[in-house]
Amino acid sequence: MPAQPPLRVIQWATGAVGGYALRSLITRPEFELAGVLVYDPDKVGLDAGGLVGLPETGVLCHDDVDRVMATEADCVLHMPLPAAYFGGHYASDLRTVCALLASGKNVITTTGFIYPQVYGAGVVGQLEAACEAGGTSVHGTGINPGFMSDLLPLALTGLSTRLDHIYVRESSDYQGHPSRRIVMDLIGFGRPPKDYATTVRPFRAVQRALFSESVQLVAEALGVKLDEVEETDEYELAAEQLEITAGVIRPGTVCASRWIFSGLVRGRPFMTVECVYKADAAKVRRWPEPGFAIHIEGRPQFMLKIDEMSHGLAGAAAHAVNSIAAVCAAPPGIRTLLDLPMATGRNTTRLP
Repeated sequence: MPAQPPLRVIQWATGAVGGYALRSLITRPEFELAGVLVYDPDKVGLDAGGLVGLPETGVLCHDDVDRVMATEADCVLHMPLPAAYFGGHYASDLRTVCALLASGKNVITTTGFIYPQVYGAGVVGQLEAACEAGGTSVHGTGINPGFMSDLLPLALTGLSTRLDHIYVRESSDYQGHPSRRIVMDLIGFGRPPKDYATTVRPFRAVQRALFSESVQLVAEALGVKLDEVEETDEYELAAEQLEITAGVIRPGTVCASRWIFSGLVRGRPFMTVECVYKADAAKVRRWPEPGFAIHIEGRPQFMLKIDEMSHGLAGAAAHAVNSIAAVCAAPPGIRTLLDLPMATGRNTTRLP
């Protein structure tokens, strides 16, 4: 059987997650890097390989959206931060994704779209029309949501004869996270309490949207109709100065936050997602240590724990990259994780 030609892929954004994805596109033979879109002016004109510490590829980084949009490719890894983080609107990302789809490129995005049906017929109609125009598919993914709070719990419910409640907890340590923009400006670490609520308003809106999609997707897959998704959050103040990669957090400013998203049925939670973010887990003792936990309550009742996970950003990128072949092969339309074969690291395995 003749070898399949590599899939041509565009990397859209090269931040904390996009940089890891770009490395995979360059080093894995089943892909051909077709183009790179960047937002940082200092990256424009750089070779894509040099940008991530690899040999030169001959593919230069551009910030010209129209040029990248016109580039022929099988797929786009769309990995900017959601526009709503910066006071924009979900509709901005929707327009970009629809334009890419209509231009004949499949799209895998980490800006949401895990279960766009949450936003109603208007959003679904725009995505489906763009997919039909381009003969393409769109798939939203990530590590959480995208894997930990949706794909993995659904897989575990296959052991259930009765299902009462699904609980997912993420606890993340941001001590080594490189982006001040994310850690300080969006999550709000280092902010005094009087400024915190205003600072995190865009982050709260995006968090609620993302995890509403995730919780609704799981409920839909299990045949459960939720009445609403409720969100609460709280924060912790630093007792001492914390020096982390993204900056300095002074005593009395926010050093951790805890977010809870609950999908309710008749006032009772059917699924709960708890997200704990710590500026420095070694020095912030409140709330659980870093890792993931999934509780399935019912019959049988059990818990899965992941105590350590290095390079979580790399995991988020890998889950998207490992979905490329399936999304490109899928029929046109919106493709949730329920529509695709499970993404694995099959082509990433390196044996001695």
